[in-house]
Amino acid sequence: MAILTYREALNRAMVEEMEKDPLIYLMGEEVGHYQGAYKVSQGMLDRFGEERVIDTPISENGFAGIGVGSAMVGLRPIIEFMTWNFSLVAIDQIINSAAKMNYMSGGQFPMPIVFRGAGGAGGRLGAQHSQAFESWYAHCPGLKVVCPATPKDAYGLLKSSIRDNNPTIFIESEVLYGSKGEVPEQEYTIPLGLGEIKRKGTDITLVTWSRALGFAEEAAAILEKEGISVEIVDLRSLRPLDENLIYESVKKTNRALVVEEGWPVAGFGAQIAYLIQKNAFAYLDHPVERVTQMDVPMSYAANLERMSLPNATRVADTIREMLQ
Repeated sequence: MAILTYREALNRAMVEEMEKDPLIYLMGEEVGHYQGAYKVSQGMLDRFGEERVIDTPISENGFAGIGVGSAMVGLRPIIEFMTWNFSLVAIDQIINSAAKMNYMSGGQFPMPIVFRGAGGAGGRLGAQHSQAFESWYAHCPGLKVVCPATPKDAYGLLKSSIRDNNPTIFIESEVLYGSKGEVPEQEYTIPLGLGEIKRKGTDITLVTWSRALGFAEEAAAILEKEGISVEIVDLRSLRPLDENLIYESVKKTNRALVVEEGWPVAGFGAQIAYLIQKNAFAYLDHPVERVTQMDVPMSYAANLERMSLPNATRVADTIREMLQ
């Protein structure tokens, strides 16, 4: 088993897929000569050349649109946004073109395109560069939304996303690029819509994804010393959603807490809470609770950034209250 960083796992997935399929190309700001804003595309320009690893000007709406058009004529683009904060410039291409094209063409135009890049809160990057947008994109039918938390999942899920014939929003956690983990040396894929139990427990189900998995695991380790057993469900993708995995866990623990990096109002955690109360209400001993980022723009100040984000202490305190 190899030990790879999150960014190395993503790089390996793209390289392997591009070696197999000449129709796949990578395009975005700084993906070529600079080798990616976060070095995810390191070495790819030398390996595949400028026709398949394409640097663009600062023009998100333009290169996202080129990606959509090229997918319509049979190519399989990977479009990198330097951060998902900049995807807002291209949101018309994503929502009104990529997400709708297959439906509005009566199935004549599959849309095998991956939009990927860094998301979530970074280290003191301020309100315009520290935002978790998965709830926005998960709101839109026609898109698949993937949020890996580990190098192993990042590799397997990106390969599945590249092979998928639907537009996929692949949000990589900005703070996880340097994190390390075991990645099998043999090739594998992880089906989109298949979550995973990251930690088995009996007292409460903690549902999460992406960076928030770390907060969940830290809180579970703290509570284990107090005799509280936490089960952690990592969704890995929000669309499609592994609903049955959530329900089966809640039926066992009878309590559920959703932990997410994004804001609370209309966040994806609200959808999960609704689904649990609708489909597993009889098994609940406590209302479903949520731990989210504070309902404010992210501060530049490091201390306020820490206060705004979810953390293990807030997660552990919420669980203790739910078990009283």
